[in-house]
Amino acid sequence: MADGTRPTLDVEDRTERGTRAAKRLRREGYVPGVVYGGKDGESTSFKVNWRDLRQVLAGSALIDLKVGGKTRPVIVKDQQQHPVRDELLHIDLLEVRLDEKIQTQVSVHLEGAEEAPGIKEGGVLEHVTHQLNIEALPTDIPEAIVVDVSGLEIAATMHLSEISPPQGVTFLDDPEETILATVVVPTEVEEPEIEEETELVGEEGEVVEGEEAAEGEEGAAPAEGEAAPSEEAEGSE
Repeated sequence: MADGTRPTLDVEDRTERGTRAAKRLRREGYVPGVVYGGKDGESTSFKVNWRDLRQVLAGSALIDLKVGGKTRPVIVKDQQQHPVRDELLHIDLLEVRLDEKIQTQVSVHLEGAEEAPGIKEGGVLEHVTHQLNIEALPTDIPEAIVVDVSGLEIAATMHLSEISPPQGVTFLDDPEETILATVVVPTEVEEPEIEEETELVGEEGEVVEGEEAAEGEEGAAPAEGEAAPSEEAEGSE
């Protein structure tokens, strides 16, 4: 039964299968998907308008899915993104029971970075952990875990143990070993001084004026009364 506090997603049954059918659906503005779970344990293939899907995914972790004349509470099991374009290629949903806790993953969002003393001093914020494993009732699953990093100093590290889970949520990751974020001291790389090639060789290998002068001095005719180097060598033999 639908709950007015949760977003509702209307989808259509999908009978087409295979790569060609999926590509055709995407060209028509649909995202192919599958919903798993339920009392019978069977999966149902569906297609959904990509705009409707994006809007619903941005609003809640728990969704009321309308498919085949039924409304089923579901969460996102998996989704495939295009490696380059910001395009959702396929989505898997999982039907859940509202009175049973489940284990799932939620995103970690960092906020307050611009206020962190370490950032103001020139440090660089590194977002280390992007997903957390949690256990909760479907109705208690948050859209994301929001972490306030506004107090981080330079070279500071924030662990999972430093934040409290939302009500009804249990963190499953190791609180002491899981690093959420850190402020890294920037390293200055000294570039070696490189003499410009133009000091020695002009563009396209042309000899610069200084070298022309030097060559002119080396190849100049000997002064009057002096023998050329080759002649001196011949006379010494």
